Amino acid sequence: MKSGSNVIRYVGIAEAADKVRHADRILVVGCSGGGKSTLSQKIARRFGLVYISIDRDILWLPGWVQRERGEQRRIIEKLILQDRWVMDGTNSSTFDIRVPRSDIVIWVRMPRLVCVWGILSRAAKHWGRTRPDMAPGCPEKVDWEFFRFVWTWEQKFAQRVLAGLAEHAGEKPVVMLKSRREMRELLDLVGARA
Repeated sequence: MKSGSNVIRYVGIAEAADKVRHADRILVVGCSGGGKSTLSQKIARRFGLVYISIDRDILWLPGWVQRERGEQRRIIEKLILQDRWVMDGTNSSTFDIRVPRSDIVIWVRMPRLVCVWGILSRAAKHWGRTRPDMAPGCPEKVDWEFFRFVWTWEQKFAQRVLAGLAEHAGEKPVVMLKSRREMRELLDLVGARA
């Protein structure tokens, strides 16, 4: 995929699995409800990587208050200096510092209905409690604004992800997972399914 003169180096699942097995830093991006956090945590456990959640560690303060953007960026700048991590969260405005530091980018690009099902099922599972990959003091909820964000994510944000990857990924491999089957295949290949 081209953006200006930049080309994203997409790889298949088998090559991505090989890259993941040898990676020190993995970036996982995509729409809410697609499975980024679950995938990231399984990979982190399998390879002993530090798990960094944009939602839990950077974006949210108790009571669903967003941190100021400059502070978010400063936190990310510190966290990416660690030697080994997997970071889940899209926020394309910080691709300029996160993508170049990553060894591989995994784009969890599930269909809209899969993402909607994902946010609804996790809301049912964690309703009124804070899930493990969310900041303390942010109990699970699904309001109209969040539902609309997920429903329109592909049309509003996918182009930003494409442009950010085209600009910052260079020769870094990018794998796009478009189904639960592809996600399971990657996890199977790296021995992280359980």
